[in-house]
Amino acid sequence: MKTALCMAGVLSALLSMVPGNRAHAQVDLKFSGYALDLPVYQRLNAPFARMLRTEREQELNITRIRLRPTLWLWDGGRLALEHEIAAWYHSAALPGFQTAAITRRQAVNLTWNTFDETLLTLRHFVDRLYFRQNFDFGSLVVGRQRISWGTGRIWNPTDLFNPINPAAFDKIEKDGADAVSFKYYLGNFTDVEVVYNAEEKFKSWNGGFRFRTNFLEYDVSVVGGYFDKRYVAGGDFAGNLFEAGVRGEGIFSASRDNPDDKFVKFILGIDYQLTSKLYALAEYQYNGEGEKDRKKYLLLFDRLAQGAILNFARNYLFIQGLYQLHPLVVSGLGVNLNLDDGSGFIAPSVTWSSSENSELGLGGLLTFGAKETEYWYYPLAMYVRGQWYF
Repeated sequence: MKTALCMAGVLSALLSMVPGNRAHAQVDLKFSGYALDLPVYQRLNAPFARMLRTEREQELNITRIRLRPTLWLWDGGRLALEHEIAAWYHSAALPGFQTAAITRRQAVNLTWNTFDETLLTLRHFVDRLYFRQNFDFGSLVVGRQRISWGTGRIWNPTDLFNPINPAAFDKIEKDGADAVSFKYYLGNFTDVEVVYNAEEKFKSWNGGFRFRTNFLEYDVSVVGGYFDKRYVAGGDFAGNLFEAGVRGEGIFSASRDNPDDKFVKFILGIDYQLTSKLYALAEYQYNGEGEKDRKKYLLLFDRLAQGAILNFARNYLFIQGLYQLHPLVVSGLGVNLNLDDGSGFIAPSVTWSSSENSELGLGGLLTFGAKETEYWYYPLAMYVRGQWYF
């Protein structure tokens, strides 16, 4: 009841900020979404499968239907919802980091399991639910929303809300965060954004800001805030170096309670359109939060499953190439290498745009590495992806 009254109060305050003539504008409902089916074959390393007491060879099938209605209330004001229905079938128990992760950055649980058995799970959840009002001077968003900071293509150290693990081929959207965000336009290509994020039934919170501008034809940003009981400061940049695109971002993070607990994390990347059909990129990550001793990897699995970390070690290099085989067919090859322990994965893919609103793809995650290195724990996987937009 308190939460409902609080939300009602916030909505009333928002409505009071909107000029009266806008409230009489015609209401317009728009509807979109997609359906996805992802059959997967995967194989675990035999020692790891025995450790988990599960089958080495496994079959999965992930089916997702995402519904995205948007209600345009008046000029610049809208209410948006993204509701997903998902079914997971797996022929054997999965590693902990492969099951549906605990969603961070949310204050209210809006996930419902309609069927949850050993090998089959049916659930539906609200991933976005927000009110947005655009003004001449900025914008205000209240509710479960996507907050995406940073310029990196593979890793995003300054995205302190819900970055995606590069190995998660089944993941498309970043998880929504329960937040209030306000962006104020200071001029052309210049703005400041302030975000308050509530967690755990409003028992904890995070807050931050991002100032963004353009300097010498480079987009640059400065970020700062308080996240997970840590003080964070950093920034990012993106621009061109001759004909190549270059970007970078990084943070310094220090614990509120332990002055000795601090780290630096950053990325540097470059991409280039080599020919009209061939595109390539490379991105390096330094993860100062990572472990030097691979024997401590097992202690990090809970944090990996929760999305609190994306990697175990410190130095990584990702190289990717995309080639257009046909106007409707694109092939890709990505290689991710843990430079500290020598493990990694190769990610081949090919995607066919079978119609204006559908696509069919094949891909894989070919992991390699010595025993107990990072990607030794990940299964080798091959998958088919079918997606239809409406």
